[in-house]
Order: sequence, then C-alpha cells, then structure tokens
Amino acid sequence: MDPDVRALLTTTRTWAVVGCSPNPSRDSHRIAALLKHRGFTVVPVNPVAEEILGERCYPSVADIPAEIEVDVVDVFRRSDAAGEHVDEAIARGAKGVWLQLGVIDHDAAARARDAGLLVAMDRCPAIELPRLATG
Repeated sequence: MDPDVRALLTTTRTWAVVGCSPNPSRDSHRIAALLKHRGFTVVPVNPVAEEILGERCYPSVADIPAEIEVDVVDVFRRSDAAGEHVDEAIARGAKGVWLQLGVIDHDAAARARDAGLLVAMDRCPAIELPRLATG
C-alpha cells in the first residue's frame, strides 16, 4: 500500500469532504458516511447545503472555523477544480489531501507534496480501508 494512503487512513481524524452531497445515492455522501462510521470526524463542504449526515456543512474549506482542525481535505470535484481545494488545504495547514477516483491533478499534487502534505490521488477510501489489514 502507498505510504501516503496508509498514513492518511491511520494517522488522521478529521476529514473535510469537499463536494459532499446531501443525496445518499451520491458517492461523496456514501464515502463521507463510511468515514464517519469508521470513526473519522467528517466536515461536509458544500456551498448549497446546511447540514449533511447530521453535521454542519460549510461553503468552503476556508469557511470551516479555525477551532476545527482539518487533517485531510477530501476532494469530490472535477479534476479541473481540484487544484483550488488543494491550495485551500495547503493554506489551512492540513496534513494531507485525498483526490477521489477520477480526480487527477498532477500539478496540484506536486504543490501539496512541496508544502509537506501527504497526497492520495485517484483513490477511494472505500477501496483502500479494507486493504489496510492486508497491505
């Protein structure tokens, strides 16, 4: 298993899920629910929702109050929008960024790594969490 993926899943607690949908049939909602079920604190980020999964939703990562420590910014957005959220993660002082399956931005990943963040790109926690026991 990629060491960044392992570290993100085992040493972090609070995940800001950017693009988290209030619709339970959407992948972003299901993954946020899975993370919450696995004991992670989930902070939904969606500019048009007030609450998702019983958690207050924020319009952007920058709008999450400073007293909430964000470890990982998990991006469920198109690849061409991912870079702005990676930059928010860097500015926020997050420990890492997670770009979901199909979300690929090599330049943003390089910026994150250069800033000292852990990076998972084109990965899904629902696939990677079960691999922790085996790899």
